[in-house]
Amino acid sequence: SLAEGKLLSDLDTASQTAYLAWTNAPTIGGFHIIADIPAVAIIILITRLVFIGIKETRNASNAMVIIKLSVVLLVIAVGVFHVDASNWNPFLPNGVGGVLKGVSAVFFAYIGFDAISTTAEECENPERDLPKGIMWAIIICTILYIIIALVLTGMIKYDQLRVGDPLAFVFNKLDMKWFSGVIAVSAVVAMTSVLLVFQMGQPRIWMSMSRDGLLPKKFSQIHKKYRTPSFATIVTGFAVGIPVLFVPSSLVLDLCSMGTLFAFVLVCAGVLKLQNAPDRPQGKFRTPYLNAKFIMPSFLILSAILLYLYGKDWMNDFFTYGDWNSFKDKIPMWLFLILTLVMTILSFMKNLSLIPVLGMIFCFYMMAQISLSSWLGFFAWLAVGLVIYFSFGMKNSKLNKRAV
Repeated sequence: SLAEGKLLSDLDTASQTAYLAWTNAPTIGGFHIIADIPAVAIIILITRLVFIGIKETRNASNAMVIIKLSVVLLVIAVGVFHVDASNWNPFLPNGVGGVLKGVSAVFFAYIGFDAISTTAEECENPERDLPKGIMWAIIICTILYIIIALVLTGMIKYDQLRVGDPLAFVFNKLDMKWFSGVIAVSAVVAMTSVLLVFQMGQPRIWMSMSRDGLLPKKFSQIHKKYRTPSFATIVTGFAVGIPVLFVPSSLVLDLCSMGTLFAFVLVCAGVLKLQNAPDRPQGKFRTPYLNAKFIMPSFLILSAILLYLYGKDWMNDFFTYGDWNSFKDKIPMWLFLILTLVMTILSFMKNLSLIPVLGMIFCFYMMAQISLSSWLGFFAWLAVGLVIYFSFGMKNSKLNKRAV
């Protein structure tokens, strides 16, 4: 109909695809049936691979990483000859705030570095190899992210890249359909490798929690033949496979970024706790200490001055409230401001270490850039975890029993 055509024309590409999928989906009793069957098939294969063993998982992951890097380098090599510098004007169309908001939306990409730490028991020398592996992975990936972003935004104006597969879209736009097809296939491989890392890390997290008494002993069960956390791996497969059937990818990505950022906030808080603990473990790799007593207050005062001089429009918008709808979206930013003020006061009073304090503040700032609906979903998931902790984990915790 004309009304439907007008509605579709007002939506972006991703929303148009979602709308058409919904309207054209088969129905049972008036309920639209939408299921991502290929995604479930990939998750089943990944779960099987992770179940078999760490060596098989490593070999498959290495193969997929080689494919990903080859395609990324090929995209850079081909795309650099199609860059139009005029597409970079303006270079930061949404300012630094826009960059950080974009980073927060894709921060789930960095959860792989955190997942590496879950394989500590399967490393020969984890104190030496894990920090080096994580740091080199971060450095290499960050450089590649920056180069790819420059090439893509140089080939096509940034406002045309709001699609699910920007790499394939760009080369398809340049009438290089064969290359676009190669990239589309590699994108499936890339996403599969990411899922592989996630599903390798989560069972080992649950296994470690089970050993500490925070989860039932079943989660620390090791398969006699494959020597992997078998039960936890199967539960992870169901936990990932069932929601992927019907949960929108945009919501999944936002929740994943929220969870990653919150985990990093907790890690920074844990570093602060360990640095002030009299019986802290003395490992070979320690976070360098730099006293934040005077640096954090100076940083806060300087930020306030810069906001007053150059951010009056933002301040006027932030402190202007018409109704609940205009206020609720600013709640995450208010939480960030409160956290910053509290950490500044604690830094002055307790001589906290600067690096974990800044890590906590910056990660929480990126959390504040994610929509309130994702915050609500995150709190709902967090509530499930807290129910499990207070109903089972707290009374069965080995650390708690030792203290008693």
